[in-house]
Amino acid sequence: MRVNNNNGPTAFYFSLVESDPKDIIWSLIDRDFKTSDIIQEFNWEKKDNIWKDDWTPGDYKLIAKRYADAIANDYQSENYKMIKMIDKIKKVNDLWKVRDIYKKIRKDEYIVLTPKSGKEPRINSAKVFGVRPDAPFLYTIAASGNRPMEFTAEGLPNGLTLDSQTGQITGTLKEKGVYIVKLKAKNSYGKNERDLKIVAGDRIALTPPLGWNSWNCFADAVDEKKVKAAADAMVNSGLINYGWTYINIDDFWENKPGSTDPDLIGPERYENGKIVVNKKFPDMKALGDYIHSKGLKMGIYSSPGPLTCGGCVASYKFENEDAQSYGEWGVDYLKYDWCSYGEIAKDDSREELMKPYYVMRAALDKVNRDIVFSLCQYGMGKVWEWGDKVGGNCWRTTGDITDTWESMSSIGFSQVENGAYAKPGNWNDPDMLVVGMVGWGPQLHPSRLTPNEQYTHISLWSLLSSPLLIGCDMTQLDDFTLGLLTNTEVLDVNQDPLGKQASRISKAGDLEVWAKDLEDGSKAVGLFNRGNKRTEVTAAFKDLGFEGKYMVRDLWRQKDVGTFEDAYRAFVPSHGVVLVKIKKLSL
Repeated sequence: MRVNNNNGPTAFYFSLVESDPKDIIWSLIDRDFKTSDIIQEFNWEKKDNIWKDDWTPGDYKLIAKRYADAIANDYQSENYKMIKMIDKIKKVNDLWKVRDIYKKIRKDEYIVLTPKSGKEPRINSAKVFGVRPDAPFLYTIAASGNRPMEFTAEGLPNGLTLDSQTGQITGTLKEKGVYIVKLKAKNSYGKNERDLKIVAGDRIALTPPLGWNSWNCFADAVDEKKVKAAADAMVNSGLINYGWTYINIDDFWENKPGSTDPDLIGPERYENGKIVVNKKFPDMKALGDYIHSKGLKMGIYSSPGPLTCGGCVASYKFENEDAQSYGEWGVDYLKYDWCSYGEIAKDDSREELMKPYYVMRAALDKVNRDIVFSLCQYGMGKVWEWGDKVGGNCWRTTGDITDTWESMSSIGFSQVENGAYAKPGNWNDPDMLVVGMVGWGPQLHPSRLTPNEQYTHISLWSLLSSPLLIGCDMTQLDDFTLGLLTNTEVLDVNQDPLGKQASRISKAGDLEVWAKDLEDGSKAVGLFNRGNKRTEVTAAFKDLGFEGKYMVRDLWRQKDVGTFEDAYRAFVPSHGVVLVKIKKLSL
């Protein structure tokens, strides 16, 4: 293959063997271009098939036509302008003028729909919180608004105390019971209050966990410094003020048998059976203390097999020792990944699928700590039907997600069969979020999802009552990504105390409508367009079980749309969504 230097005299050559040339080029782009804007531009062009076929150098009109075709469905006036320019193209600089129009259109699509938060306080915490008696209690009152801010809590039960400056509630509850606490936040611009129902009993994770996981950005490159930076970023970006809580370390905190990486070489376990942490994590308890000091919670990763998916030391036959270590470190969340247990299981029966999770559940129950138990086995054996029986709080329902429309949409829109099994303390998990800077390793790139696809991603996961685990590098959050993650009305849909999962109420070709019952009697409704053209989507009130007049509110824009009868209709862009709340008009 010859790669030309524009019209210059030089070029370089390389050979390709049994590979798609375009795939090789894209991998080289990801490797060699460090500027995120450039990588993003190449990702747009890859998605729009600008370089889809063989191209004769100098045929700039063909490429220009592809730029025009890529935006034709949604931008007719710009498309017409580009078509007029094509006939005049004679040299590469003429092509760049067409490309500039294309780039501006794609860049302008990154519209932040979420309104900026006001200076006055708004409490955004979950309205219900589960805790087991005698377990350490940590709940941070999440509130947006200008600092300094003062917090109070009326009706706080004995055993709990509130730090009025940080909003952190800590302590222990000795007995089972339900406690209604009135949370208040006040600053120089105003005040706000919200009731919190504390349920001391047998169940935790009464709303879907909100947090971050290291895998989709760092994978095997994770280390203590990056985890601390993630905790700092969750606070400094303000995400903590919207209820984001967990800082979860995925694989590669352990040593790896047979590795040549000096950071991963070391003994597997101490003489007492406790696991040895690798050199990248010198003090796991200190790391847990650091995360907790910020009002956040720490998560960890393991597998019921001998090795993790990355080949590191896992928990097989050492479940009790590992659970004890998690308790000593202050772990609040365990992702337990099937991985090599497939070599241990006798067969693929439901009994064998459940067995290793029973074992770890029993080990966790010996630890005086509330640890969210996340089952990761990709939906095998319809895990949603038995995940609660083995003590799981959430469970993966599919394979791993990637930052492509094909992956995200196929996973998200397949969550049809499992909805009845979602409830407070039990959540279907269609995998982590792929917005922001991701990459599964040290070299990151902007999500390849278009802006409309990212709105679909967050909207659908919120309707599904899925755990929301940020998968990007939070130290590189841009305004668009921050807007996706801090919309209070969208997050309220995900965190609604009723704990229902949305169901698909209608499907017509590429158009789908999903609806979720909310605690106040209203419904959150997503009008989705999986097709390639801007199209009108209809949510018929009869399909929602509604009759009469209803108020419709746009949740992303946080504004009322108007009063409607019989149906609500909206034009939805390609791969996009309109997310609304539909509520009966008050008499």
